[in-house]
Amino acid sequence: MEYYLAINLNSIEMKEILIVVVAMVWSISMNAQTENDYLELTREILKVEKKAAVTEAMQLSEAESQPFWNLYNEYQAALYVVQNKRIAIIKDFSDNFESLSDEKADELWIGSLNHRKDLLKLKKKYYAKFKKVVTPGKAARFMQLENKIETLVDAQLALEIPLIETK
Repeated sequence: MEYYLAINLNSIEMKEILIVVVAMVWSISMNAQTENDYLELTREILKVEKKAAVTEAMQLSEAESQPFWNLYNEYQAALYVVQNKRIAIIKDFSDNFESLSDEKADELWIGSLNHRKDLLKLKKKYYAKFKKVVTPGKAARFMQLENKIETLVDAQLALEIPLIETK
């Protein structure tokens, strides 16, 4: 039994994609519109590559495919909303980094905890839904893949985001 999941992303390594995501979040652009456009473009690229990885990993039957992908798209839309909260927290931290007060640090940390809570709630909700359209084993496999991708993003963000220092 294999204890890892190798993902082929057609000549683009997942690590490179994640670095682009982090660079996008932390890049300083001339105006907010350009930054938002870059953010959306990067998210769109990641979405396409992630879907390719899921396609390869899930090995769905013909009967499972349509219901799974319909639910997958619904889940990704809900996940997008939750991840917007995380991006807002990172941007807020970046905007206030030079003059971060204890109160602002507390607000950011509470926001981060709330983001994690919302993410867990979403995963629980959709795991139950995925078990209705594919076997529990395949639903667990999908959620495991989601967690692996999220862990890669988290690890890269941890490297890039400095520790809080209040002023």
